[in-house]
Amino acid sequence: MNSFDVVIAGGGVIGGSIALELAEGGMKVGLYDAREPGREASWASAGMISPAPESPAMIPYMPISLGSVALYPEFIKRVEEVTGKNVGYRKSGALDAILAGNVQEELSTIIALQHGVGLRAEALSAEQARELEPALTEEIEAAIFRPDEASLDNRVFTDAVLEAARIKGAKIFAGNGASAVWRERQRAKGLILEQGRVEAKWTIIAAGCFSARIEGAAPYAPVFPAKGQMVALRCESVSLRHVLWVDHTYLVPRSDGRIIAGSTIERTGFDHDVTAGGIQKILGGALLLVPALEKARIEETWAGLRPDSPDHLPIIGPTDIDGLLVATGHFRSGILLAPITARLIGEWVMKQRVSLDWERFSPMRFMEASRRRDA
Repeated sequence: MNSFDVVIAGGGVIGGSIALELAEGGMKVGLYDAREPGREASWASAGMISPAPESPAMIPYMPISLGSVALYPEFIKRVEEVTGKNVGYRKSGALDAILAGNVQEELSTIIALQHGVGLRAEALSAEQARELEPALTEEIEAAIFRPDEASLDNRVFTDAVLEAARIKGAKIFAGNGASAVWRERQRAKGLILEQGRVEAKWTIIAAGCFSARIEGAAPYAPVFPAKGQMVALRCESVSLRHVLWVDHTYLVPRSDGRIIAGSTIERTGFDHDVTAGGIQKILGGALLLVPALEKARIEETWAGLRPDSPDHLPIIGPTDIDGLLVATGHFRSGILLAPITARLIGEWVMKQRVSLDWERFSPMRFMEASRRRDA
């Protein structure tokens, strides 16, 4: 039976980043995934690094979002230096297009929200927006420019994070996922796997939307899948420089010339199907934003399962089971929050203290809510 200082259930960008952080800290780390690591939500995302709240309901994210954005340049530098891979990091900003409605009121509301949480945002006229991004539709009324937004190639990045963790000494096991938390009384001893057991002082549940399927984890990580369909386009006549948004549709340019278009949010269970309706919705928004994409080739379509939580906030931190931690529920922000999640979990495991208040994201909030309902 294998034995480690830390064992991690889940090999996406969150589990991989934690493995890298702890391995660099000198800990003996084992990471187990039921499939090939890095091929679920991390592989399927658009790779945006955007701390901007889409609504006031997302304001609780802001401390960790801003903390993670601040860590990103150094985190990417570490990963690229260790692996020699370029992860396609682009800090070119984002444009939110406004096509109709009460333009001035919408501009004022969105910019006030951005400024209120400490983000830079600038109102642009239609002419100014099209100077920055000539392919934008002539129907645009105004736009908001967020200069600090960034993106990367999430597939290359996730693979590089996992490779960096391996190089630093973490052991990564594919095709042998966790079926249960190995627990004795109030102490986690490791994981019960599909094949055997693994023992560790610290056990971390980071299996994305599959975390609740691990016996013993669901009370602390009641996550469920939120499907997002995606399209990769290529169009020689369109060259985008910024991430573009309109309503809930986005376009993310890649360094290789592709444009990633997304996305849907669907509560359809553990379903990876790409549907005609989902693709129609995405392409409709894409063509509304950049009409010239009508001539684009569809190079790839796919769907991923984001890990959502009952309050749509991440679940990060220790539980009341000694040695058991959770890092899941990142919903649409797994790529964004990978560095800060790794930093906080690493601090707790190695120092039993953290540098940022994470109480709002504690796994214990669900246990406490359940106790109040039962009282």
